[in-house]
Amino acid sequence: MKKLIGLAVLAPALIVYFGVVVTLADHLPDNAALKLVYFIVTGLAWAAPTIPFIRWMEREPR
Repeated sequence: MKKLIGLAVLAPALIVYFGVVVTLADHLPDNAALKLVYFIVTGLAWAAPTIPFIRWMEREPR
């Protein structure tokens, strides 16, 4: 059941997150180096809150 709940929370959250990231990227100056750094940082930033959440989903119930 935790996997289903996790999927129901995680999938929409990631879709919204990436939508916001792409929308904000449209407002960055037209500088390839800046956009590269921006997408590297935002591409990795979603993992920080997601990894503990996935670990919770995979953990066996007590």
